[in-house]
Amino acid sequence: MPEEDLVDIKFRLYDGSDIGPFRCSSSTSTVDMLKQRVVSDWPRGKTITPKVVNEIKLISSGKVLDNNKTVGQCRTPFGEVAGGVIIMHVVVQPSLAKTKTEKKIDNSPKQIACSCSIM
Repeated sequence: MPEEDLVDIKFRLYDGSDIGPFRCSSSTSTVDMLKQRVVSDWPRGKTITPKVVNEIKLISSGKVLDNNKTVGQCRTPFGEVAGGVIIMHVVVQPSLAKTKTEKKIDNSPKQIACSCSIM
């Protein structure tokens, strides 16, 4: 693997702490592979913890990254420093099914008192 193909990536979590940096190939490493790494290396004891890859989104340069793209396809050359570390932000979004089962939603019909009169 050529040296210029390797990039260092650090993942910034919701509380400002970091995972990494990790060195990976910009031509063969996909966003999905990075997400798997984040889930497997997630620090213990955090109040929010992703269980699966689909519960996180990676953001770089203000853009949500697509799972099937490589790191090289997601990079924006503007502002990058040679030999610098790329910081990607991690957003955790628990699955919708999980949040619906945790919350008890009262869908029963409500009676609304109306003090309107018809003329």
